[in-house]
Amino acid sequence: MKALTFSAFGDPGVLQYQEIAPPVLKTGDILVEMKAIGLNFSDTERRKGNYHLLGEPPYIAGYEGAGIVADNNGHPHFKPGDRVSFGDVPFANAELVAVPVTHAIPLPAEISFETAAAILLQGMTAHYLATDSHQVKPGETVLLHAVAGGVGQLLTQICKLLGAKVIGLTSSEPKKTAALAAGADTVFLYQDNWKEKVLDYTSGKGVDVTYDSVASTLNDSLAVTRVLGTVVLYGKAGGLPQPSPSLELLMDRSQTITGGDLWSYLDSKEERIKRSGVLFNWISSGQLVLQAPTAFKLADGKLAHEYMESKQSTGKIILIP
Repeated sequence: MKALTFSAFGDPGVLQYQEIAPPVLKTGDILVEMKAIGLNFSDTERRKGNYHLLGEPPYIAGYEGAGIVADNNGHPHFKPGDRVSFGDVPFANAELVAVPVTHAIPLPAEISFETAAAILLQGMTAHYLATDSHQVKPGETVLLHAVAGGVGQLLTQICKLLGAKVIGLTSSEPKKTAALAAGADTVFLYQDNWKEKVLDYTSGKGVDVTYDSVASTLNDSLAVTRVLGTVVLYGKAGGLPQPSPSLELLMDRSQTITGGDLWSYLDSKEERIKRSGVLFNWISSGQLVLQAPTAFKLADGKLAHEYMESKQSTGKIILIP
């Protein structure tokens, strides 16, 4: 089979599209012929050597995708040709992937392979952020960092579905336009004294909850979050905050900082089916609108990684075998 691999850490130039041996199925695995694969920030970090990697060189990144069952390996709940998807299975950047049956998510007929590859990781992340890390309530005001990104646009829509007002933060006018189109009530640019603008917008009170995927902005996020408010830290795209947040200030303002990681919530087959089912139903009913993903051939994975790291994209990037 062909796969997008790397044997050394570095820029996208280390990626190689090459022939390798197909996966060997274990008991409880099914073999999936991939039709669409989601590209995520974590894949670029694994390529750089910054995230934990499974296996040995040549490494295969990717955890998300959709396809058809090529071999059910004797498992009675799946048959060859069944449409399935997954959001947390390694080695996805390949034509064939061994998928544990506990991780395989049946794909409804109305959800395309491309949509599944574009929604599962980011969509289930947005879902747990809005329903578990902090339960968004009607009337709340929510602040979203990186609002024009894949998670940001989905989290915007979910917060609006739950009755909240959404303030977004982003880095350019085109991204601001994309975030407003996704439903944000207002969007501020990072370079335009955004802290002052957020406080003015909330009449000095601050927001109820801030979702921060940047991390280096954590102190500023706390500054614009109200007394008794919450900051959910679920990424570190900008590096760790310097200095660390003041514990005394946290106590004085009775604020909460909580961490978020999707893997903590995808702890059973039932959780995967439940969370993906909510997303699929929202999409089918038109309540959740997915921006058309930018598609690259898996063979052109270098270009896809370069495009993601250029920060030009405002939605999901997918790879097509």
